[in-house]
Amino acid sequence: MCQVEFELACAAIKQLKGPVSDEEKLLVYSFYKQATQGDCNIPSPPASDVKAKAKWEAWNVNKGMSKMDAMRIYITKVEELKKKDTG
Repeated sequence: MCQVEFELACAAIKQLKGPVSDEEKLLVYSFYKQATQGDCNIPSPPASDVKAKAKWEAWNVNKGMSKMDAMRIYITKVEELKKKDTG
């Protein structure tokens, strides 16, 4: 059930036309990474690489979350963004 919905959500997020805040992008990214790769398994980037550091921190917050839970949350978040996008 969840895998197909997850793949549809991955495709749907690319179709969004409205603005998505950086905070929302990081949140969606973090659940995507957790769902597809599990716990963050790379060393923390240097603080000077602000973008990479923010992405690493967002993903690392989900440490210990199951891939299925991450998929469910990702799907829910994409649905929220889709509703916001259509007004």
